Amino acid sequence: MTDLTDAVPVPLTTRKDWSSDQEVRWCPGCGDYSILSAVQMLMPELGVRRESTVFLSGIGCAARFPYYMNTYGMHTIHGRAPAIATGLATTRPDLDVWVVTGDGDALSIGGNHLIHALRRNVNLTILLFNNQIYGLTKGQYSPTSEIAKVTKSTPFGSLEHPFNPLSLALGAEAGFVARTHDMDRKHMMETFRRAHAHKGASFVEIYQNCNVFNDGAFEQITGKEHRADMLIPLVHGEPIRFGADGQFGVVMDPDGSVEVVEVAAVGEGALLVHDEHRENPGLAFQLSRLSRGPYEPTPIGVFRDVDHEEYGEQMTEQIAAATERRGPGDFADLLRSGSSWTVG
Repeated sequence: MTDLTDAVPVPLTTRKDWSSDQEVRWCPGCGDYSILSAVQMLMPELGVRRESTVFLSGIGCAARFPYYMNTYGMHTIHGRAPAIATGLATTRPDLDVWVVTGDGDALSIGGNHLIHALRRNVNLTILLFNNQIYGLTKGQYSPTSEIAKVTKSTPFGSLEHPFNPLSLALGAEAGFVARTHDMDRKHMMETFRRAHAHKGASFVEIYQNCNVFNDGAFEQITGKEHRADMLIPLVHGEPIRFGADGQFGVVMDPDGSVEVVEVAAVGEGALLVHDEHRENPGLAFQLSRLSRGPYEPTPIGVFRDVDHEEYGEQMTEQIAAATERRGPGDFADLLRSGSSWTVG
């Protein structure tokens, strides 16, 4: 479909233009405010139109997001935002389609929809707010809650091994996979910018603090006093090195796994050089498993950025080829054709 406004320059906008008139109703101090601010500040820089932008969400605290964006949007049903977004993105390729979801919404009831949107490589930008808890329903454990997590629904501690959202996305072979956190607006904006620029399915996990039901879940790595020694920045083409003085790094072991070492002990030449364009997702998967939880040095940034054929384009080409070969169909005839028909 051709956008009728293609010939008209995109107007200059400000954050105010992208902010709706709705009262933002999250708990005071919630990390969602920071994420919303980052997105609203980024949108004027992307050179896109408000009328061609859509935010879709499922159910949860994060799902209020579309109300606060002055764009088209829809608050859908629990876990189904990727499915609805798939329909929209494939039939309206002229639109920028964003999906805002949470760890419970996306990885529990919505898990199946998420992995298939990623493996199909639908042109979506998916932002997953991960606070390791169900916030809207008042503090039950979620698919990313740690083992032994005591909540209202696990009073004796959770027995379940948590999902690693990035490992899940990489296992589905998503083309773009990244992680950021709600305490660094600049990093969020740059990560979202790159996710939006990627053609196909983009997946961004955002460590987001729920200060009411899971306060401080990521404090050990995202707190200002901890970041230098606990966050591992991934920069394409550069050795993976971190620490206040760059004293730590990441190496690959003979068995293909990765581990954190002291640079002085191995030498800078031994450090793993990050390659986000590596076609095989295996190394990115290993990096996503480097930390056992947000209390150990944790990679952050873009894990994978590779180009694959986008699902919507392939679908459009297939329909065009079939139409050329067999002629256009008639929907009215189909409705009047009876209760059965022959395909082929």
